[in-house]
Amino acid sequence: MKLLLIGAGNMGGAMLQGLHVKDITVVEAYPPRAKELQELYPTIKIVNEIPSLEGYLVILAIKPQSFGTLHTKGIAEGVISIMAGINLEKLKSGIMAKHYIRSMPNMAALVRKSATSLCGDVALKDEAMDVLSSIGRCFWLESEKELDIATGLSGSAPAWIALVAEALSDGAVNLGMKREITYQYIATLFEGVGEVLKTEHPALLKDKVMSPAGTTAAGYAKLEEGKVRDSFIKAMEASYERAKGFSK
Repeated sequence: MKLLLIGAGNMGGAMLQGLHVKDITVVEAYPPRAKELQELYPTIKIVNEIPSLEGYLVILAIKPQSFGTLHTKGIAEGVISIMAGINLEKLKSGIMAKHYIRSMPNMAALVRKSATSLCGDVALKDEAMDVLSSIGRCFWLESEKELDIATGLSGSAPAWIALVAEALSDGAVNLGMKREITYQYIATLFEGVGEVLKTEHPALLKDKVMSPAGTTAAGYAKLEEGKVRDSFIKAMEASYERAKGFSK
């Protein structure tokens, strides 16, 4: 299989670290970034212009705002787009391929722990999931609406979780703990809770931790006072609406 990665910025670059396909060509038009990639991956072919798409499985990792300026020639074997909000109909109008998939990985691809959502042509499903499973776990969705929702849940939420991590660290430092310890502690904490949540319902985990009149209950009351739950729900709604807007 020949893979063509168009765009190697933050997300494309994160995916590149985990992709197990050996025959990869990367399109990167920005010279300093292209030089950096060539130094990082000396065996990978880096080009500054998009070659003919014939025979390639294409991963389209450019910004959705740049999609309208994309110029390609030839018909790809398949296209996997990771652009937020660019629906399949619009995707088909801008790049020629036999099959199309929309996908939403996240920055955890850097450590092969991405939660990656996919939807689109079933004929390309197995191949797309095989490629993207090299950067984490894949979830096949039945509609584009679900994938636009997943834009917030998977694509955007790492930034929100990072905000939570930073806030917890700030709180601990404010009380006297060293900053370098807090970040490592919180990373380990998130990793452990993530494993538990694979088999435990969030509400049940919360109830097990929160004993009557205890420390967790005291902190939880402050989170509710600050409408943290409501803010996360509204963040999901805002992300979904923005994702839909890119297709207009």
